[in-house]
Amino acid sequence: MEEVRFNPSVNTQRHEYVIDFVKTHKPKKVVDLGCNDCSLLRKLKFHREIELLCGVDLQSDSMKKKMHELAPLPTDYLQPGASPLSIELYHGSVTQKDARLRGFDLVTSIELIEHLHLDAVELFTEVLFGYMTPGTAIVSTPNVEFNPLFPRMHGFRNSDHKFEWTRAEFQSWALKACARHGYEAEFTGVGQAAPHLHLRVGFCTQIAVFRRLSRGGAGAPAASCGDSGEIFSYKLLYSVSYPSLCDNNVLRGCLVSEVLHWAYQLSRRRTTTEDGDDGDDGEEGWSHTAPDRAETEPTDEFEESVFDGEGTHGWEDVKMTSRGQLESYRQGRCVCVPLRRVWSCCPRIRDLSGSLARLRLFIADDPLVRLSQDGFAVVLDEGEEVSEEEAENTGRTDPACHHAVEEEMWDSL
Repeated sequence: MEEVRFNPSVNTQRHEYVIDFVKTHKPKKVVDLGCNDCSLLRKLKFHREIELLCGVDLQSDSMKKKMHELAPLPTDYLQPGASPLSIELYHGSVTQKDARLRGFDLVTSIELIEHLHLDAVELFTEVLFGYMTPGTAIVSTPNVEFNPLFPRMHGFRNSDHKFEWTRAEFQSWALKACARHGYEAEFTGVGQAAPHLHLRVGFCTQIAVFRRLSRGGAGAPAASCGDSGEIFSYKLLYSVSYPSLCDNNVLRGCLVSEVLHWAYQLSRRRTTTEDGDDGDDGEEGWSHTAPDRAETEPTDEFEESVFDGEGTHGWEDVKMTSRGQLESYRQGRCVCVPLRRVWSCCPRIRDLSGSLARLRLFIADDPLVRLSQDGFAVVLDEGEEVSEEEAENTGRTDPACHHAVEEEMWDSL
């Protein structure tokens, strides 16, 4: 038979199959059994529908070499996700039970089962389907019927393989597991031979997708961690939590950063208004779709006094936009930008805060933002205006302490 070559590689195709499944079904809790060097986990971490991502392997050295590449990237601090993400790595055998991995939405076992002795396969099957009881499990293994297409290969594909199954053997094992534990299985694969050979040899890698039939009986979800008799046989090697907007401290940091940035931008536009340009158009990030009328009308008592002609409370050099909105004013050596103006200009600030009142509440006590005594405006010292770079990074964790991730991670998206 002619030798077959794959582009992309079969390993890449296996990972892409899992990633496509995650994109479609959006599981929140995912564990990869036999994660090795965390290569699949390093791709899955970019899919923020996942909230808990775990890996298990018996070879701790392989995990330790790459585990720090699971740390958040600088962009994860600059643009935190809407939902939380925690990543955990465990050292242990897939033939042992651990209560922390019960009841996951998705378990993956990619090219793992063939590394187990047959008696260990029975233990693995019981742990996976009888104890962990995931909603879905994806199991892949080499298809020995495909091996003749690798004429230079002798024996199994890897010296550590204890067996390699035919399609019939793999399906027999899968269907027995389904019957015993209340699952159904769908069979597919990746790495396809030429059309005239495919029916004869099948896929290079055969895949079974197991779905739990019901949440009762053998397929019941995991018990809570407080139950007695729980087993914790794995050792936690690594744990990291990503910043998310569910954390009020992270949300406050993002709002502070955005408010300072846009207050600075608005204060700079004082010079452009003198040239007859109110600056509302053409500026990247400005809102071109105004919020509801009730939210943009001047309802603060101090802003109302300006529009009603009752005085400006010591304000100097008041600047208005062509639409009649208060843009900024000066008090002494300070430039003041109304918080309402900042809020109405920036869609991201509106989305994050929900309302002007919530925005004021979030940033009122933050030491990095100075509000006027009445809380009406953001105050910038004229001689110490924050630079654009400082405004963009204010309130965000310094990313320099986190490990860089190889370019292959970006290429995999």
